[in-house]
Amino acid sequence: MHHVSVIGAGTMGRGIAFSCALADLSVFVQDISEESLEDCKQYIEKQCQRSIQKGKITEEQAKQLRENIHYSLSIKEAVANADLVIEAVLEIMDVKVETFKQVDNYAPKHAILATNTSTMSPTEIAAQTNRPDQCIALHFFNPVPKMKLIEVICGLETSEETIATSFQFGESIEKECVRINEFPGFAVSRMNCLIGNEAMNMVMEGVGSAEDIDKAMKLGLNHPMGPLELADLVGLDTRLRNMEYLYQTLGEKYRPCPILTKYVKAGHLGKKTGRGFYSYS
Repeated sequence: MHHVSVIGAGTMGRGIAFSCALADLSVFVQDISEESLEDCKQYIEKQCQRSIQKGKITEEQAKQLRENIHYSLSIKEAVANADLVIEAVLEIMDVKVETFKQVDNYAPKHAILATNTSTMSPTEIAAQTNRPDQCIALHFFNPVPKMKLIEVICGLETSEETIATSFQFGESIEKECVRINEFPGFAVSRMNCLIGNEAMNMVMEGVGSAEDIDKAMKLGLNHPMGPLELADLVGLDTRLRNMEYLYQTLGEKYRPCPILTKYVKAGHLGKKTGRGFYSYS
């Protein structure tokens, strides 16, 4: 596998692109927004500078990393030579399906098509293509360069060859992979959304402040980041979409906390807007 295309230059897409380019893969990042592509370029540059300062890469490696990444507004151009396409668009099924239809139309016949969804059905997405056996979910975690895990979620028709190649890809970018059979929420998101939602309920009920609840989880259960900090980092709008999907598919215990819905309606989406459960001004 030499050519990876990332569809969507948001938080997850740019992190995936950086990790692939760092492993000396050729990467094409596509987005419908010129601004998003420019933000992605700035993110890549910041990551390069931080990695140089920490002694993780040399100036020469950073130069090669930059040269490994290409940018486009066109899906057709971005996937023309892809061995693997990773979709990292919004957690909205209709958007993902439409993206996969386009990618399936333009990508080479041998290419694997992967969705980075954290909750949604790769089987449903794959059914809209002419290659469901070559479709899979590769769930990365935020921030991608630091987080070592990829959940490899197998759809109904995903072939063993596709699964094996996906594991090889994960190893090539120095990630650990776990094989998960498809079920709403998979493994990590299913547990993480419950923890985060309960933390939000405790804030709403006055059990404790966001800071103290996060501190309790970090020191009491050895979590590297508190559930409310993590929700702010992921984006409260993204978390709400995840919770709504799990509520529809798994039932009452995944009903979104009212304070989450209220914050999203107010435009307090977390770190990306400067305000969520914490203020980032």
